Amino acid sequence: MQPVEILQGDGPVVLSIPHSGTFLPPEVYASLNANGRKLADSDWHVDRLYQGLMPAATIVKANFHRYLIDANRAPSGKSLYPGQNTTTLCPTTDFNGQPIYSQGQELSLDEIEARQQTWHAPYHRALGRELERVKAKHGIAILYDCHSIRSKAPFLFEGLLPAFNIGTNSGASCAPEIEETVSTRTAQAARYTQVLNGRFKGGWITRHYGQPQTGIHAIQMELAQSTYLATEKQPFTYSQERAEKLRRHLKQVLEALEALAPKLAQNLPTSGASHG
Repeated sequence: MQPVEILQGDGPVVLSIPHSGTFLPPEVYASLNANGRKLADSDWHVDRLYQGLMPAATIVKANFHRYLIDANRAPSGKSLYPGQNTTTLCPTTDFNGQPIYSQGQELSLDEIEARQQTWHAPYHRALGRELERVKAKHGIAILYDCHSIRSKAPFLFEGLLPAFNIGTNSGASCAPEIEETVSTRTAQAARYTQVLNGRFKGGWITRHYGQPQTGIHAIQMELAQSTYLATEKQPFTYSQERAEKLRRHLKQVLEALEALAPKLAQNLPTSGASHG
């Protein structure tokens, strides 16, 4: 199994999909307990949800499951949300805080390093290359990081999650125009709720690559899975009806970002270091 799939497009938008993969090496799957083997914390069907919405977009998708290693966590393992419940680079618990490994199957530092080199690093090499390719073509690259999570996860957040959860690292990862464009489009989506830089301010991908002064902008979209799944429990069935309603709004968001890119490229300072 290759760690990453790449679909190259000609436009200025790059879709990162780090959590829809479900592959686990057999030995890793065997080390999980019954709870872990549910793979419940996948970003179920996010790749299908965004498929075909913007033919010109580049897509970089991880094939491996986040229980193997989380492509949206820092290689150092540093927490993105200090003081809040979260999961680690190589998770040992699920989104309910419950163990996912059988007793006696704790991960060694060597195993974590091996997973990082085999899975995490190739994903980010691919994503970095595509961002630089797109930036070279358009003078700018807009990284749109695609995520979803069940709408209720008390271990991670209180209450019901809004439909659209927009993260820009409190405005640091992209130009204000990008944040405003996405926030305005989602606010106009009837019968959907939204929040900007709420519980989810953007993971490591958004924070690491989002360097607007260099022409690489990043924004994270965390969707409540209730917006497009028939059920947020097994078997995590995709709802065609719900998804099509949601896809119309997501398409408008992506098209607005694509239209905004030339203006942002014109305003970019001519000096500045490249970011990979």
